[in-house]
Amino acid sequence: MRRFSQRNTLVTLSDINITPLLDLAFVLLIIFMITTPLLVREHSMNIRLPDGGGASARVERKDLRTVEISRDGRYMLDAREIALDDIERQLVATFATNRQMVVNIRADEEAMTKHLYPVIDRCTRNGITRLSLRTQAAGRP
Repeated sequence: MRRFSQRNTLVTLSDINITPLLDLAFVLLIIFMITTPLLVREHSMNIRLPDGGGASARVERKDLRTVEISRDGRYMLDAREIALDDIERQLVATFATNRQMVVNIRADEEAMTKHLYPVIDRCTRNGITRLSLRTQAAGRP
């Protein structure tokens, strides 16, 4: 009797051939890459945006009020630190006597959403619609 006999039985493979799976994944990736831009254009509106321009009229210094907003939420009105409620009261009082008033809003770029929107909201609720969001001119550090 032989101790080591040769086996002629079928051996099952325990490895999975992933080549067809990768081929399928690449085909699906290509299909999605081609169709996604088409879907985005389908749902957007075809509009022509206006060109940006300069100020239409020069504002006199007596008609100008400046609100500054720091990164940590401090407010200043015309270079004086003041609470948001007091800013609203003073702007409403000035607007009652001067309908040509323009409010310049200078906000730190990281304070935009959290502290800027309450100022805009309080102005528009009181009928003050001449607002100017100040930005830094191009080319300046």
